[in-house]
Amino acid sequence: MEEKEFRIPLDVPRSMHGEYIKNYDAITKGSGRLMLFAGDQKVEHLNDDFYGKGIAPDDANPEHFFKIASKARIGVFATQLGLVSKYGMDYKDLPYLIKLNSKTNLIKTEQQDPFSNQWIDVEQVAEFKRESGLKILGVGYTIYPGSKYEGDIFRQAAQIVYKAHRNGLVVLLWCYPRGAAVKDELDPHLVAGGTGIASTLGSDFVKVNFPKDEDGKSASELFKEAVVAAGRTKVVCSGGPSIDVKAFLQRLHDQIFISGASGNATGRNIHQKPLDEAVEMCNAIYDITVEGKAVDEAMKAFKDVK
Repeated sequence: MEEKEFRIPLDVPRSMHGEYIKNYDAITKGSGRLMLFAGDQKVEHLNDDFYGKGIAPDDANPEHFFKIASKARIGVFATQLGLVSKYGMDYKDLPYLIKLNSKTNLIKTEQQDPFSNQWIDVEQVAEFKRESGLKILGVGYTIYPGSKYEGDIFRQAAQIVYKAHRNGLVVLLWCYPRGAAVKDELDPHLVAGGTGIASTLGSDFVKVNFPKDEDGKSASELFKEAVVAAGRTKVVCSGGPSIDVKAFLQRLHDQIFISGASGNATGRNIHQKPLDEAVEMCNAIYDITVEGKAVDEAMKAFKDVK
């Protein structure tokens, strides 16, 4: 990617321009759009998403993530450093994004406003990258606007963005408005507020939940507000719970080509499937996200779906 094609954040040192461009180009496959395979749910959702009715037996083993990512077309695979350290020696060619914080879903908002504290810092990720030789392209962190802890959350996020850029790494912020003060986290106006916060924090990408339909307007139309509010920070949508393949792909297509989103971050709709189907699902998502294909054309990648 040529430097003139997009704006390098000013907190990226000139000596790191080449590294940042290389990582950004790799994470988006030169398209400017992000196809992220999300593998951070081992903490976020415990074993609920990996064992049970409708979930492939393959999914019980964490290595299922790595097998999918190694066989499919993706932009980047996001997971915690611990899993990468355990399996990365067998999957050295994968593009990684390290999730710096995570929390379980055991403590509900009614008990306590959310705060997902940082596990490791950017310098440790940079050191691990140098020593392991793995293709670590970026880091990620979850913020909770509306939590009574948002001051501490935002400070951690701002420090992460700044330090990541100093190391030439790309940053994705997961952004979920939650807490006792938040009445409806899927309110389109509030979702847009969240993307604006991510922009203010300097993130390259922000992942949000797709809003709900409201006042007779479709979510696809209403989501345009969030894309505009993000400015030069690119917006990607959460994949959500597993749904019908074609319905998922159509929603993804609309998010990108109607709303103006710049990609997706998908976990359950991929990893809950058996390996072959999961790979096909990744490839179909990649076709739409990175290559800009229509839904019917992307469905050809998913051979088992009629």
